[in-house]
Amino acid sequence: MVSLSLASAASADPVTLLAVGDSLTQGYGLAPEQGLVPQLQSWLEDHGADVNVINAGVSGDTTAGGRARLGWSLTPEVDAVMIALGGNDMLRGQPPAKARANLDAMLAEVTAKGLPAALVGLQAPGNYGTAYQADFNAIWPELGAKYDAVVVDHLLGPIAAQSPEARAEQGLMQADGIHPSAKGVTLVVEALGPKVLELLERVAPQS
Repeated sequence: MVSLSLASAASADPVTLLAVGDSLTQGYGLAPEQGLVPQLQSWLEDHGADVNVINAGVSGDTTAGGRARLGWSLTPEVDAVMIALGGNDMLRGQPPAKARANLDAMLAEVTAKGLPAALVGLQAPGNYGTAYQADFNAIWPELGAKYDAVVVDHLLGPIAAQSPEARAEQGLMQADGIHPSAKGVTLVVEALGPKVLELLERVAPQS
């Protein structure tokens, strides 16, 4: 079903998906073939998509950095955009309103070009305080609704849903406890993949 619809949308050329993000997108600490983008690329191809995923992940990047570089990343061949930023804003304790404003501007820029977008977020833990947590976690569904974007509100949700003991037993995280291992990325991609297929199906047919 998916393969037919995507093949029809893409015509003879693959769909080009720009993945803008931080170290989680870039593939920090992993072999080149084990990172999020190559694993996502393989998953999408295995599920019938003719797609080229561009890795625009920069380790340590914030929403401000992503906003600053988005313009020159939106080259003519880009058909859809996945924005996965905000984790470093949170780690630095930056106000959720700042991250929201930057992501809002990025989504506005993407949609102004007529490109479908996906917004991929993270969830703030309770130790940031209930007010911060509520404001930060509200970014994804609210901006997603504003721009009719495909939303994944917690990229690492499939890992976070497991107990610390289960994560350790399966080796889902790297030693820093922040970045997923190759196995962790595989688990993440299994949940992310269907949402990205939904995004790709929104790409306008090429003439």
